[in-house]
Amino acid sequence: MAAAPVWSVDPRTGKQREQVAVEATVQEVDATVRAAHQARGALADRTVRSALLRSAADELEAAKGTLIEAADAETALGPVRLTGELARTCYQLRAFADIVDEGAFLDVVIDHPDDTATPPVPDLRRYKVPLGVVAVYSASNFPFAFSVPGGDTASALAAGCPVVVKAHPDHPGLSELVAKVLRRAAARHGVPEGVLGLVHGFEAGVELVRHPLVAAAGFTGSVRGGRALFDTAAARPVPIPFHGELGSLNPVLVTEAAAAERAEAIGAGLAGSMTLGVGQFCVKPGLVLAPASAAGDRLVKSLTDAVSDTDAGVLLDHRMRDHFVAGVAERTRLPDVESPVTPGAGGEHTVSAGFLTVPASRLAAEGEHDLLLEECFGPVTVVVRYEDDAEVRAVLSRLPGNLTATVHLSEKEGAGQGRGAEILGELTPLAGRVLVNAWPTGVAVAPAQHHGGPYPATTSTSTSVGGTAIERWLRPVAYQNSPQALLPQELRDDNPLGLPRRFNGRLER
Repeated sequence: MAAAPVWSVDPRTGKQREQVAVEATVQEVDATVRAAHQARGALADRTVRSALLRSAADELEAAKGTLIEAADAETALGPVRLTGELARTCYQLRAFADIVDEGAFLDVVIDHPDDTATPPVPDLRRYKVPLGVVAVYSASNFPFAFSVPGGDTASALAAGCPVVVKAHPDHPGLSELVAKVLRRAAARHGVPEGVLGLVHGFEAGVELVRHPLVAAAGFTGSVRGGRALFDTAAARPVPIPFHGELGSLNPVLVTEAAAAERAEAIGAGLAGSMTLGVGQFCVKPGLVLAPASAAGDRLVKSLTDAVSDTDAGVLLDHRMRDHFVAGVAERTRLPDVESPVTPGAGGEHTVSAGFLTVPASRLAAEGEHDLLLEECFGPVTVVVRYEDDAEVRAVLSRLPGNLTATVHLSEKEGAGQGRGAEILGELTPLAGRVLVNAWPTGVAVAPAQHHGGPYPATTSTSTSVGGTAIERWLRPVAYQNSPQALLPQELRDDNPLGLPRRFNGRLER
């Protein structure tokens, strides 16, 4: 049987552009993983890893014109958005290079023997080592930042782990181009091209997470797909860590005082956030608690005006478009659900933005309205009108885990007068990032960033954005009573690599 072709498709028309590859067979997945496994030694030197990451950023920038054109043809995200995303991706690669050079991520701890302790302490030296080959599953909505050259790949290479990427079918041509760019960067430093493998096809993705030489996986996508791969990773004879980002409602709570103070600004801000990128951000605010009051009415009016002025847009593929149109229609048929601006089909190949409203009482207990507590991917949000704090707590108690949770407070509430601190306490168990008087779309690449959250937002407690994302691909190992001559350089007393470390209980930098 001939291998299935992989086509590049224009989401603006739904038509095939060109065949760019074929789906990988089981044998080809095996060969790709084994090539990555054999490339591990080339990443052992931290100076090589940091140089490779910086070269990758340089090569991506040099190919910017070609890459942006290819990305836009397959995603319809537009040159402006894609140019910014590529810049973010290059910044992220260089940021991980800096982390590799600093070396703090190794968590070096050295304890000399202490016979006076109870029990006595032997000579112990601990640091972190790379897990091995990492499988990366690309996201559709960020063809650079969460795809072949994205945070999972960058952090894995920084940790010293070769990568095999399962390309997303929405941008296979771009994936091939980027893989060539990254391999070119690797070659500049004598690293085998197998350090960055690429496979296409659904079955290839399943075989990848099953492969015995794959040591961990990173995934961004749907709850259904991610959970299936997570279960597969756990069911292996040797289970592996599976760091999956699966879905998020990203709830927003607007207090009565905040609405009274700036309803129009909040409504306009919400419209901009929920329609950004045609609503295809994983941190899109999908459920908003707003007061059922005159101030809340003003917020809804502002949101109505702003969303009504939003042009129809193209989703990443026609399958997503069909799911969006069907999902919105199913939600609007529920009792007491209204649509001040009806979302749905904007044309044969586009969708129009809109939002729904529903009384909080409909979500306070289990029932048919539970559908509104599930993510609907695209430019739509649900405004839940609440009467009092009891209804707010009832709705919050029913929410699944999220990447983000946001509260909009009044100036006095933000200054500590009122329930501000209490609300933050109520939102914290729901999400990995809690925002005050801001919007969740836009995830800064920064050391303090956390992009994760309770299940189903993610399948682990780790972050996929920011410096600590590197921790997902490392494991600690301790050496006891090892002679100095046998120790890795990172753990020797004289610290020949100049690493930050904790030495006999004291932090040294």
